Amino acid sequence: MLLELDDSQLLLVDYQTRLMPAIHDGTAVLANARRLAQLARLLKVPTFATEENPAGLGSTVPELQSLIAQADGKTFAKMSFSAIADGLLELLRPPARAAQGNARSLPRHLQKPAKAAPERSTIVMAGCETHICLLQTALELLDNEFEVCIVTDACSSRVERNRDAAFDRLAAAGAELVTTEMVAFEWLRSAEHPAFADALALVKS
Repeated sequence: MLLELDDSQLLLVDYQTRLMPAIHDGTAVLANARRLAQLARLLKVPTFATEENPAGLGSTVPELQSLIAQADGKTFAKMSFSAIADGLLELLRPPARAAQGNARSLPRHLQKPAKAAPERSTIVMAGCETHICLLQTALELLDNEFEVCIVTDACSSRVERNRDAAFDRLAAAGAELVTTEMVAFEWLRSAEHPAFADALALVKS
């Protein structure tokens, strides 16, 4: 399954100021998270970020939060390890559009019924800690019939073995394991894409 740009949403999990210093290979992981946020802004992919217990673990790393804001992204605070338990699903599934017309402007039989906004059913995910918050959120997204792609080079845990065990479990559950460059070039699909040069510069940075 290749990623479809128009069907994708980006979810960045718990890149927080008090957590990242303890994360294995945290500098490289954060650099790839930044690339994902920049690609999402460039290609207009809806972007969401979570923060686990921000009073305890701090807010999202400022340089990443700035990029999320530039992409018109939303940051979602939670206390449950799975963000689904605290209401993330409502952000990922757009509400129905309001019906056109009303009782004063049109007879009821002429009013158009409310329609759901087009759903983007593929969640491109990365984050920390891979074996806890990312894993639990991803498994619940799969249960809710989303396609889930895990960006492995933008994920980690405090202990490398925990991260790798999470990848094994996620793959067995049906998640796709990808890399930042896979995401970039599958979203683009062609060197003729208008954003190709800018995306290539981000990948090489």
